[in-house]
Amino acid sequence: MSPRNPLRRGGGSSALSVEELGARAEALSQALEIGGDRLERQPAARAGEVADKVRERTGLVGGHTVVALAGATGSGKSSLINALVGADVAQTGMRRPMTSTPTAAVWGSEPVGELLDWLSVGTRHQVEGSDGDPLSGLVLVDLPDFDSRESAHREEATRVLELVDVFVWVTDPQKYADAVLHDDYVAVLREYGAVTIVVLNQVDRLSSDGRDQVVADLERLLQRDGLADHEVLGTSTRTGDGLDELRARLRGAVEHSDAARHRLGADLRTAAEGLGSSVADGEHGVPDRARAELVDALARSAGVPTVVEAVARDFRMESWARTGWPFTRWVRAFRPAPLKRLRLDREVDGAPDITEHDVRAVLGRSSIPPPAPAARAAVDLASRRIGTSAGEGLPVRWADAVADAARPADRDLADELDMAVMRTSLRGRKPAWWALFGLLQILLAVAAVAGLLWLVVIALAGWLQLPEIPTADVGPFAMPFLLLVGGIVCGLLLAAIGRWLAGIGARKRGATVDKRLRRAIGEVADERVIEPVEQVLADHARTREGIRRALG
Repeated sequence: MSPRNPLRRGGGSSALSVEELGARAEALSQALEIGGDRLERQPAARAGEVADKVRERTGLVGGHTVVALAGATGSGKSSLINALVGADVAQTGMRRPMTSTPTAAVWGSEPVGELLDWLSVGTRHQVEGSDGDPLSGLVLVDLPDFDSRESAHREEATRVLELVDVFVWVTDPQKYADAVLHDDYVAVLREYGAVTIVVLNQVDRLSSDGRDQVVADLERLLQRDGLADHEVLGTSTRTGDGLDELRARLRGAVEHSDAARHRLGADLRTAAEGLGSSVADGEHGVPDRARAELVDALARSAGVPTVVEAVARDFRMESWARTGWPFTRWVRAFRPAPLKRLRLDREVDGAPDITEHDVRAVLGRSSIPPPAPAARAAVDLASRRIGTSAGEGLPVRWADAVADAARPADRDLADELDMAVMRTSLRGRKPAWWALFGLLQILLAVAAVAGLLWLVVIALAGWLQLPEIPTADVGPFAMPFLLLVGGIVCGLLLAAIGRWLAGIGARKRGATVDKRLRRAIGEVADERVIEPVEQVLADHARTREGIRRALG
């Protein structure tokens, strides 16, 4: 249920508490701090002023209610305040404009200097004998004309209107429909209906029927401005008509002591509404598919396929070196090691949280070929897709911030990708069949050599006509021959089986290393792209919630 206007007859109040005002102002300030330059500048600047104003106004000691009489030239504001005070507080006359600086009339003896200093109102009048007056606590300010020919007067009126608690719009039968009043002030401040009084002054210049007609027309204009069902109060300083009713309205504002909180609450709502276009209703986040595309592009840019192929070849070479035919293993020593060529053949021992400096100090930089232009373009495209998808539906400034966060510096990114590859373990446990096949190859080689030596000894003994060397025959074949041929044939066959198993193991080792590398690349992607994007989205969410909190 919307609060009733405490300035209308029979109106009650439902203003925010000081604590709630402070909480909302703090929420608004936090939203401005988090949103920063991603918010629209003019509404953000206005919201910052409002948050400061709420803190300053609620921090002032005292229960005063500040009411501003604002109107056009010749509307009779000064005469009206003189009539309410009962003394010549404001200067009146035929020369226009008469009021050049704000003048304050103060009811009651409670100190009001700090408040008037905050309002920057220098001309002050203490109403005599007002301690027991029902208006005690009222500060009535006569403003310069808001349509004055002097720009300084108009600016001063606008400045004070930003700070007061209650607006009293004073108009007259000639200017009640003036566009300046309605378009520049009443319509702009339509959210402040709870602290607004509209006075049609100089009604003594109208007939009874004419007065009713003008009042009805003015109420129609107010309804168009956004002040629905707002009652117009007719006054005349010459006849005294309506002055008692105006005093009663002011007394109601003073007695409730909540006009300032009504005004500040409206200020916060208006400022928060002004920031509404600077945030969206929600965030889309980073799609899993977009992240997977980014990791894949970064993996190609970091040379992961090259590293995986080198790991597989390195596994096959080591397998052949351990399980191949012993008589030809030495040939493989002349072939360059794939991982060594990439400077990835050394492991960093120590804690898992070793720093980049430590890695560089121990390993230096890899020799992985730089990424091709197509690989770099793929990374840029994947980053842009993340920025576009995550920023979808956000206001332009936020969408641009998301896009910027999704594009890291190429040089830094290349260094981190290289470090991620170097920090990833490219080794694994040695297969058990390596030891078995290696032992069998040694035994078969020994058998072949033994058979060869046996045959050589037999041949030498026959040539030297020495006694015959005994041999054991297995069927039609002599044992030395079987040892030689069997050792060679079985050794070659075992080497072929080892080559086949090495191919399977190389593919598995490559797949394992590929997962490790992509996991490491994924961490770089998260740190350099995903997390910055998500931080911007989190800032947007916190900014939106702060604005909603201020809006209430």
